[in-house]
Amino acid sequence: QVQLVESGGGLVQAGGSLRLSCEASGNFAAINIMGWYRQAPGNQRELVAVITSDGSTHYADSVKGRFTISRDNAKNTQYLQMNSLKPEDTAVYYCVANEVIQIVSGVPVFGSWGQGTQVTVSS
Repeated sequence: QVQLVESGGGLVQAGGSLRLSCEASGNFAAINIMGWYRQAPGNQRELVAVITSDGSTHYADSVKGRFTISRDNAKNTQYLQMNSLKPEDTAVYYCVANEVIQIVSGVPVFGSWGQGTQVTVSS
């Protein structure tokens, strides 16, 4: 497993943008799948975006067309660019990763989790 540290969260007005970063320690190149979860108070955890080592990406319907996930192997970092933010995007965002692409009940398994970064979108 790798250690993950998120940054870039904060307070933004609706319609604004933020970019989250997630720096990984360890063998970044060995990570074959990464992603972002979010969880708002009282809500279930939601898998927002996923990127695999071949560059394939997948998004939750709630963020499709507004969020973009990417990774930079040279910097051991993955990103989540969030545009056209809405108040309902307010949540704690968690960076996740796993060396092996393993799907259980249709959901990727992630063995490494960051500590989370708060994103607050005001109306």
